Amino acid sequence: MNNFRELDVWKKAVELATRIYQLTDDYPKQEVYGLTSQIRRCTVSISSNIAEGAGRRSEKEFQKFLDIATGSCYELETQLIISNNLQYLNEAEYKNIKGKLIEIQKMIYALRQSLAE
Repeated sequence: MNNFRELDVWKKAVELATRIYQLTDDYPKQEVYGLTSQIRRCTVSISSNIAEGAGRRSEKEFQKFLDIATGSCYELETQLIISNNLQYLNEAEYKNIKGKLIEIQKMIYALRQSLAE
């Protein structure tokens, strides 16, 4: 069992979720039950699955939750592309968030690989 609070990838995922919440506050009100809700759910899912997996008894179970977190990263990336296409995000913010997301994806992959060894 790992202490998820000590994992840098979890910390970065929480920071990303916090920033996503701030950004989506400015999304159009008609998106509150659409894209805003969806993007918030999947971004919270990243850090939540890292934490849940870290609390599991086996590394194999932890890997499974890291796979789910990776899927949530791809879901978030898709929603960021849509948000950018709809001009809900400016280009600079889109690139900044996308860069942070890619960094998290790489960290999840590295953590998963270390568990597989």
